[in-house]
Amino acid sequence: MLFVALTILAACNQKQPTAASVETEGADKTTVTTDEQATDYYTALDRYLAEQIAARYAPGEYSVPLSDVVAVNDEDSTDIRIWGDFWVYNYCQVGDTLKCVSGGSHPGLMHICQKGEHFYVSQFEQVEDGSGFLPSARQIFGEYFESFQIHHSDADERERNRAEGLRIFVRDHGLSATMYQDEGWPAKEL
Repeated sequence: MLFVALTILAACNQKQPTAASVETEGADKTTVTTDEQATDYYTALDRYLAEQIAARYAPGEYSVPLSDVVAVNDEDSTDIRIWGDFWVYNYCQVGDTLKCVSGGSHPGLMHICQKGEHFYVSQFEQVEDGSGFLPSARQIFGEYFESFQIHHSDADERERNRAEGLRIFVRDHGLSATMYQDEGWPAKEL
């Protein structure tokens, strides 16, 4: 199941918008202040990716977290667990093209806690890079490892999901972009 977590992230202040806190400034630019808390666990996951993970990369005008969810266990509201292949892409818009300036994959297990009506990520068990990738993925994903492998290794499906997520992002945020592009590759239509 693909969960498309879409967020605008202003490069100057690295904060995620909420419905009540976005102030439009110009055609495709946004000034953002965060003053609301996540009221569902997917929003908490989105916020964590936008604020914690995207900040590790070179900033862009827009940050688009995409989550390919492998499994969810929400039986315990003090430890909601979401296993997935989590991605963050940072873009700058040049003309009608969203140009990717940075980003990457962060597969693992998100632990989300509910306090009252609000949710937040309390822990992120991330799969290791390099030679530790497979052993740590097996440990973290456990019974969901095979499903994770299918999700993570299907580059064509991942690219279709990315394009769909970007189409939704552009539509929902009123951007004029019709293409997206990775460094060194031709632009693709949204």
